[in-house]
Amino acid sequence: MNVLVIGSGGREHALAWKLKQSPLADRVFVAPGNAGTAQDAENVPISEKDFAGLIRFAKANRVGLTVVGPEAPLAEGIVDAFRAEKLRIFGPTKAAAELEASKVFCKQLLRSADVPTADFQIFSDPASARRYLMEKEDMPLVVKADGLAAGKGVIVCDNREQALQAIRLIAEEKAFGSAGDRLVIEERLHGEEASVLAITDGKTIVTLQPAQDHKPAYDGDTGPNTGGMGAYSPAPVVSDEALHWIEANILVPTVHAMRKAGRPFTGVLYAGLMMTPLGPRVLEFNVRFGDPECQPLMMRLKSDLLEILNLAVDGQLDQLESLEWDPRPAVCVVMASEGYPGSYQKGFPIRGLDEAARLPDVKVFHAGTALKDGEIVTAGGRVLGVTALGENIARAKYQAYAAVKCIRWQGAWCRKDIADKAIRRLTQQNV
Repeated sequence: MNVLVIGSGGREHALAWKLKQSPLADRVFVAPGNAGTAQDAENVPISEKDFAGLIRFAKANRVGLTVVGPEAPLAEGIVDAFRAEKLRIFGPTKAAAELEASKVFCKQLLRSADVPTADFQIFSDPASARRYLMEKEDMPLVVKADGLAAGKGVIVCDNREQALQAIRLIAEEKAFGSAGDRLVIEERLHGEEASVLAITDGKTIVTLQPAQDHKPAYDGDTGPNTGGMGAYSPAPVVSDEALHWIEANILVPTVHAMRKAGRPFTGVLYAGLMMTPLGPRVLEFNVRFGDPECQPLMMRLKSDLLEILNLAVDGQLDQLESLEWDPRPAVCVVMASEGYPGSYQKGFPIRGLDEAARLPDVKVFHAGTALKDGEIVTAGGRVLGVTALGENIARAKYQAYAAVKCIRWQGAWCRKDIADKAIRRLTQQNV
């Protein structure tokens, strides 16, 4: 079977790399891909926005399954477009993708399904949002743009003044464009964040091992939010007991509520959770594999990903045997361009990739890279996802950072504390 992966980031590189390992896979194409996918698969110079071009390519190259990486084409209805042409594609329809594309829709669905989440209010203009804040006691809050904002439309505020600034940025200065036409203001939850992803065909749910992303730019979870500066799996903050509870009280009711709402959900349901003292609470839902969570998950998954996705598309996930995982943890460290998540320069040559690749149990997934005159250069804010397995989380971290040290380009930087929370938690448990 020929497979087409849509997207150009680290998640898409990890998916293409994993799909290529399947005995069911013949050719694996990535559109448009990056310098890394060019090595592990075949790049196709078609934008993820060009649905007609992607459909023509899928037909001409007898693509048996298309896998959508990013959220934007899902929100724009790429699954509906492919299905209309009788092409098999993994992901939610446009109506179902609104679970991520609209924070307002997501919060309203959670409330109607009685899924635990933070208390919230919705506003369609900045004046009413400001009025609400002035009438409310001064307290920590979170201000969210309703629409898609590349992982940056959520502003965590310590007090009223910061929340007022967030309203100004999102709703008046339109820092995230039309995504800020509506606002969600919610109570700020406290605890440790975790990501629980599941693959579903709308009836059966197959939950993956828990992971933890690191959204803030700098060490100690400080600085502005980014698309994610690193991740690891499994996440010890989610016990086996907690994972079963999340399945029963969050994932199952959400899939049921989506079906009841006439928006049956197929694809990846990704619950971004806060593990509070009162139990798990949903911060948000995404409707695709997380980036960078996908990288450590694909490193650890021993089952055939293509078989899993085929069964999901055909509505036959109930036939899947239980997933097999490498018991070793995996850690992914994102190497970024100087200036990210603000403005940054592109085009710097990247050195040391071959040296890093020679380290055992290491895979360097490319995100913002391109080929220029036969040389791999930087082409984005998040450039690489350096991922490693280890006998324990500390060894996996050590190996990932050993690979990071091999790689260099002008202005390269990364967080130094990816997975430290897990190491601390496990140390405390063993004391």
